[in-house]
Amino acid sequence: MEIRKAKPSPPVDSLLARFYFLGSLVLLAAGCGAPGDPTPPSPPIPAAVTDLAGHQIGDAVLLTFTLPLKSTLGERLNQVPTLEVWRGALRPDGTPDPRSFHLVDTVSAAILQTYVSEGKVSFPEPIQPEELRSNIGQTALYRVRTRISERKSSADSNETPVNLYPVPERVDTLEARTTEKYIQLNWTPPVSTSAGAQLPPIREFHVYRGELDPTSAPAAAKDLHAAAWKLPPLQIAVANAPEYQDSSFDFGKTYAYIVRSVISEGGSLLESGDSRPAILTPKDIYPPAAPEDVVAAVLPGASPGIFVVDLSWTINLETDMAGYRVYRSESENERGQRLTPDLLPTPSFRDNTVASGHRYWYTVTAVDRAGNESGLSAVLLVEVP
Repeated sequence: MEIRKAKPSPPVDSLLARFYFLGSLVLLAAGCGAPGDPTPPSPPIPAAVTDLAGHQIGDAVLLTFTLPLKSTLGERLNQVPTLEVWRGALRPDGTPDPRSFHLVDTVSAAILQTYVSEGKVSFPEPIQPEELRSNIGQTALYRVRTRISERKSSADSNETPVNLYPVPERVDTLEARTTEKYIQLNWTPPVSTSAGAQLPPIREFHVYRGELDPTSAPAAAKDLHAAAWKLPPLQIAVANAPEYQDSSFDFGKTYAYIVRSVISEGGSLLESGDSRPAILTPKDIYPPAAPEDVVAAVLPGASPGIFVVDLSWTINLETDMAGYRVYRSESENERGQRLTPDLLPTPSFRDNTVASGHRYWYTVTAVDRAGNESGLSAVLLVEVP
């Protein structure tokens, strides 16, 4: 029988060295593996709106607030957020009922952008006329939230209460006509509320005017929200009758007029929605008045036998005057030739092309900045010695 000798056990130092070596291989293998997909950064959450305010205009509640510019972490938002509009009611004791709040509208960023001006949002949240009729005088509470991602909205804004009432139906027919001195507006007053109920007495009418970019006039005529404003609509008058004369306009500008009927509800005045707009660009086709009091003086010229005719007349008072033209004829019933290639800025002219022993008939006209020329002044006969 063969007897084999047992191999001696390796020393402890050798075992530890092997353990560390194997561990290094495991770590190295783990480090050489394929990396996982990078985790995208979480979308920012806008800071909560803190200055929400609202009031009823027609069949809508106009919500106004400052657009959030930063996230909850203080980062600057690089895009307009989506808007969520929430509405709730009061408990019988007059305190807000948290369970009554529900989402009534979601406004995309693209649409909300069109309601932003200088960092302020003015968004009309529509209300159905039937809802106004069934909740006369009741208080609705509004909150808003904003979000960049559908997964997480901002915290609730402050609450703004709005008392809801039926309003007059919109003025359907608004006509505008240009005259020399003013733009004449006429409209037909409404006879019922927007929900078809009996209308309380109309207290007054509010007239608004804005200046449009002329290229947007066709789109604005179909939808006033599509207008490109040079000056947004501002109230220019309170009318007690369904008509108004705007004398503060300028020829050549494109205007949009709207009218709102006003009733008294809840101790305050309440406007209807916007009328159909009346859009026009008034053209100046009205010439100035003919110059008056034309007089002449025949004076000696620079040498013997030479004369000049000095003409003068009363200055025109039109605010858009550009100048004057002088005409001369050697026949009584003809206008003759124009002596002034350029417009005269002042009401005077010296004619140094007259001949001795001739008779001349002079007339003068006035011209405005639109190029409209007045009729002839009274004919003035001048005899040169």
